[in-house]
Amino acid sequence: MSALFGVPVDAAYHLVYALTTVATPVLGALAAVAAIVVFTMAIRLLVMPLSFRALRGQAAQARLAPQVQALRKRYARQPERLQRELTALYRREGTSVFAGFAPLLAQWPVFSVLYLLFRSPVVAGGPNRLLSRDLFGVPLGDHWLSGAGPLSAQGAVFLGVLALLAAVCWLSVRVARRMPVPAPATPAGIKQAGTKQAGTKQAATGPAATLPAGTGAVLKVLPYLTVVIAAFAPLAAAVYLVVSTGWSVAERWLFVSARRRRAGREMSGDPPDADHTIRNRAHRP
Repeated sequence: MSALFGVPVDAAYHLVYALTTVATPVLGALAAVAAIVVFTMAIRLLVMPLSFRALRGQAAQARLAPQVQALRKRYARQPERLQRELTALYRREGTSVFAGFAPLLAQWPVFSVLYLLFRSPVVAGGPNRLLSRDLFGVPLGDHWLSGAGPLSAQGAVFLGVLALLAAVCWLSVRVARRMPVPAPATPAGIKQAGTKQAGTKQAATGPAATLPAGTGAVLKVLPYLTVVIAAFAPLAAAVYLVVSTGWSVAERWLFVSARRRRAGREMSGDPPDADHTIRNRAHRP
């Protein structure tokens, strides 16, 4: 295990094992799995503000994509002018080019600690006792392609977990098709010919209209790589991936649903929600 994550992994291990000990009298053999689920959900709840900040940044970048493309075309031979115009555009819209990426990067150490915890056989200077617990008779430290074999009774437990993860990934692709919701009105500031037409096309066909050819297919397949990772990971790590991926899908669904409701109110002429307006102003630099 990396020395960089040794201390936080040890701390997380003691917390999860304590949860397991508390839950054992009630849940018996399922206590460790329940502890993994509860601890993962608690951590995801703590980092939820970063997740929604990233989603807002991604939505803003998709909404501004036609204007960014128009600026790149207009100032293709003037890189310094292009940089100034892009900076001004992002500042005017209260976002930045890193708005959809930086919050995700900030969460990476947290998720790395959790994944290492549920796949490392040695933690805190001793064996990882969580991996000796089981799910329906299958030790949480076992791998799908080892032990009794992928087609055995133990393999069936792995297949059930992998099938559940695949279903969550399928939902992720479905929800991603609705993300982001284009704004009902195009912000002023760029009067380049063709920009309005590009914005209309995006509103009609969704964010895929601004993607390069072939990118849509890659984005559809990419979530399923999580299933491949889980197939080669211990059962405990696979359970963690199911919970964490499902939480991400729920966050995205909530975000998309809220944006659609807000867009519907704005298009119908209803006044915007005051709380949302305050939050938007708070996020602007």
